[in-house]
Amino acid sequence: MTWPMLIGVLSLMSFQLADSIYIARLGIEPLAVIGFTIPIYQVIIGFQVGIGIATTALISQLLGAKKDAEARDYGGTILVFGTAIIGFLCLLLWVFRQHILLLLGGNEALNPLLSELWSVWLISALTGAVLYFGYSICRAHGNTLLPGAGMVLTSLLNIALDPLFIFYFDLGLVGAAYASLLSFLVGFAIVFPKVFAADWISFQSTRSNITRQIKSISSIATPAMLSQLMPSLSAMIATSVVAQYGTEAVAAWGMGVRLEFFSIVFVLALTMSLPPMIGRYFGAREFLEIKQLVSVAVKIVLICQVSLAAVMAISATYLSQFMSGDAGVSAILSDYLIIIPLSYAPLGICMLTVSICNAIALPSRALAISFLRLFACYLPLLLLGAHYGELYGLMMGAAIGNIAAGIMAWRIYTHAIKKASTK
Repeated sequence: MTWPMLIGVLSLMSFQLADSIYIARLGIEPLAVIGFTIPIYQVIIGFQVGIGIATTALISQLLGAKKDAEARDYGGTILVFGTAIIGFLCLLLWVFRQHILLLLGGNEALNPLLSELWSVWLISALTGAVLYFGYSICRAHGNTLLPGAGMVLTSLLNIALDPLFIFYFDLGLVGAAYASLLSFLVGFAIVFPKVFAADWISFQSTRSNITRQIKSISSIATPAMLSQLMPSLSAMIATSVVAQYGTEAVAAWGMGVRLEFFSIVFVLALTMSLPPMIGRYFGAREFLEIKQLVSVAVKIVLICQVSLAAVMAISATYLSQFMSGDAGVSAILSDYLIIIPLSYAPLGICMLTVSICNAIALPSRALAISFLRLFACYLPLLLLGAHYGELYGLMMGAAIGNIAAGIMAWRIYTHAIKKASTK
């Protein structure tokens, strides 16, 4: 179940990385606008992933309990409810875009470029979110092949369309948003007909059932959203701290964050494939299988992420020069690639435990892990590092914070699974 998601998420990260490389050729200002846009995109991602977590948890548990009709009803309610939530969020972001830029430490001179980008980018983000809900419904029913294939197709299409819209049509930065929007629409047209044909969605619920379903969705989605939004808030704070060191630092940090998404692709795939399996085991009260499944996943994450960190450290100079033609940005990015990946293994454990706790109906534990990771480990040590070692110290602090978070998260998970098995 993980392989299709791994390939899908890898392709998704590849197109985002390609976006950064193409945009880097436009100059430092467009790259800086992307650097300020990334944490806002993480806000949208936080909402959509929170709703997606509720989707996979609730539907997989219902399927494990042999309640197929109710699972279909939840699929329809989640699709409508999720679209309304993300649409309202995108509207708010557009209205307050200038204030958001200033809050993140951006220069007012970047506002025209940011407004031009967001006019299309927010529509593409909404389209991508609805497509993600379709993927979540597929995963909840045990089908990872369709969402994996959808991610690959939309990503390859996006990579192909990027240079066409950015350079050939001379649309510049906003061309990347148009490429994403068209790619998501194609994915939308492919995935949803298959979802409806499989009879995984129903809109036959009564008003009282819809009210009950929204309450159930909210009980999981709300803490899951908060858990997902915390990294967004953390990213905004980190970006505002990095902004003190200049536009080059913001540009390099933004590229580094995108590379981070790419580097933890296997972990992201596991966080998508594990919850449906764990949810079904949880619905059937098979806790030994859950523990064995998690044990295997953790061992693989440790091996993969430690190996990747070594490769990135060795290739840091070449990779940073390839991604940016600006010497200042490349130098900062090279330091990032040597220091931050050292913490990807414990960060991966932390991400897995959040996903697992949501799947076993303990969203409050997942929320606690996310909160402690960011506000007791990552941000305090990042700020401490910046105080004593400026930008280099900031990176060291961020890495140490992730390591501390991984240790903390594992301890919370072991207590959580013990509590769930005794209910």
